[in-house]
Amino acid sequence: MVKEDRGTWKSNYFVKLINHLDEFPKCFIVGVDNVGSKQMQQIRMALRGSAEVLMGKNTMIRKAIRGHLDNNSALEKILPHIRGNVGFVFTKMDLSEVREIILNNKVAAPAKAGAIAPCDVSIPAQNTGLGPEKTSFFQALAIPTKIARGTIEILNEVKLLKAGDKVGMSEATLLNMLNVSPFTYGLAIQQVYDSGTVFTPAILDITDDDLRVRFMQGVTNLSCVSLAIGYPTVASVPHLVVNGFKNLLAIAASTDIEFKEAKEMKEFLKDPSKFASIVAAAAPAATQAAAAPAAAKEEKKEDSDASDDDMGFGLFD
Repeated sequence: MVKEDRGTWKSNYFVKLINHLDEFPKCFIVGVDNVGSKQMQQIRMALRGSAEVLMGKNTMIRKAIRGHLDNNSALEKILPHIRGNVGFVFTKMDLSEVREIILNNKVAAPAKAGAIAPCDVSIPAQNTGLGPEKTSFFQALAIPTKIARGTIEILNEVKLLKAGDKVGMSEATLLNMLNVSPFTYGLAIQQVYDSGTVFTPAILDITDDDLRVRFMQGVTNLSCVSLAIGYPTVASVPHLVVNGFKNLLAIAASTDIEFKEAKEMKEFLKDPSKFASIVAAAAPAATQAAAAPAAAKEEKKEDSDASDDDMGFGLFD
């Protein structure tokens, strides 16, 4: 197979990137630090049929995008995020599903001196199985230990590293001696592009229930403001009607004014004992309604126990 020259390779890469930007309305901008070629191949295989992975030099990516801004000006929003060792994962599928595939394809890796810890690292209290000659490593890190049956035992859980800390030689050596691979590496999703909009991957965690709760909070705030300033809105009108009706009942209770809704209230105020039977009847009904799910659950359990007692034998077995 004849290897194409550099100019042809660049031209083909520009065409491929532009075609992907036109064909796929969504993409992830991912960081690929500490991702090896073998792991990248496994990620491509896992995403096959769902997404396309495309890597490249930042200068070439920027040049290709700038040359395509006349056709799609929204791509300019991607340019500030082309920094460091990044690439693209293009897709037409649901972003949450593709993100799940990306996050599932991570591999454990040992701690290396000089690396930046991507997460907190703790060592639980345990018997390490190491001989007393290794005590100096634990002493250098101020880890409390004791010798038990000729081996080193860690007395308490120790927080060895925090996210963002630089891994030192002592920490790396100790973790390797304990056969602990505390870090996982894979494609790190940095930004999401969807039909001209760029946002952080945390937005994908928002559910319909979260939106509903936020919307109701906004409606509540609007109602409170409208009621406080006396300005009627769609959100505050139901409260105004209820408050007005309460005022009417209060006036009717203090005067001889009569209307249908106030009649029952006045009768109750005159003789509350008349309504004792209604209250007494309502209480058992509420109790029965609450007990119904528990009874149904108990009945289901009994049916399950009866089927278990059968043990699969018939009458003439």
